Amino acid sequence: MKSIMFCILAGLCSGLLAADTPAPAYTNNFAKEEVGKTPDDLMVLDGTFTVAEFDGAKCLELAADPIGSFGALFGPDNLVGTDVKARIWSAATGKRFPEIGVGTNEAGGYKLFGIPARKLIEIRKGDDPIASVPFEWTGGNWTWFRLRVEPKDAKTWMIEGKAWTQGQKEPQGWLMTTEQSDAPAAGKASIWGNDFSEQPIRFTDLTVTAVK
Repeated sequence: MKSIMFCILAGLCSGLLAADTPAPAYTNNFAKEEVGKTPDDLMVLDGTFTVAEFDGAKCLELAADPIGSFGALFGPDNLVGTDVKARIWSAATGKRFPEIGVGTNEAGGYKLFGIPARKLIEIRKGDDPIASVPFEWTGGNWTWFRLRVEPKDAKTWMIEGKAWTQGQKEPQGWLMTTEQSDAPAAGKASIWGNDFSEQPIRFTDLTVTAVK
């Protein structure tokens, strides 16, 4: 009887947890995409993004040539409150470093950028930095980025960001939090890569979740 009751309670708790955790509005690890092609659901703003094989798995690769600042949009186009997460691979060449990140609310929305040359991550509104914290980037490795835009009240929005190296646990809290008074525009999430190191930049595990 005790074991039956335990199973019932465990099932109820599991159901409650599932109900409290919103299902992603979009997710893609590129496992089903064709190598050498640009996924149909990716809106490339600039740069060459194609599916590639790397470390025994598929990913989205931004070509190292030409050098510049590139990005692409993905996910639903009607989200305002948004939680976006992605895993990004990048490497340095000598003293030349890439810049990598994710974004929300279309191309001019909020962005979370890793800037290895300055050993920090920063939140940007469009192209303008609004918050930053130190961050030790590990070249030639995968780094997780997570950016969340959510309403605090009728007039205030919370912009929160964090990053962590693959193999480490996700930080329990946000590494940065900033408040903004302007309501973001509805739109897609984004990925960004500035290939200043002339190395490919790779993306996978793209996830977008709506935030109420």
